[in-house]
Amino acid sequence: MKILVLNGPNLNLLGRREPGVYGSTSFDDYLPRLREAFPGVGIDYFQSNVEGVLIDKMQEAGFTYDGIVLNAGAYTHTSVALHDCIRAISCPVVEVHISNVHRREDFRHKSMLSAACLGVICGFGLDSYRLAVSAILIHNS
Repeated sequence: MKILVLNGPNLNLLGRREPGVYGSTSFDDYLPRLREAFPGVGIDYFQSNVEGVLIDKMQEAGFTYDGIVLNAGAYTHTSVALHDCIRAISCPVVEVHISNVHRREDFRHKSMLSAACLGVICGFGLDSYRLAVSAILIHNS
């Protein structure tokens, strides 16, 4: 079993960016804990601030991985291109948000990606990623 965690723009700043919203732990510090929670699963990680690079990575993984956990950051609310990519690949994609986007600004309430994804998890901090991996495992069993 192989799962890709794919983070979008500004998520490289986790731990420093708005800790009141996103917490004070970097994703690099969290990743070993995520891997420990799923010892039989290969969890790869990639982050980019560039929409086209995220699409390239999804296309690369989308036919060989068992699932993708995607936190597209702000692209969630704007990217038809990411939506189309999710629809074009064969592995399931779970949309993830660290914060509860529905308790935030109105523009964050609309996702361009949700309709193309297996499901959406938001509001559980970095634990949202663990919940998303669990959802992919359950879906694939």
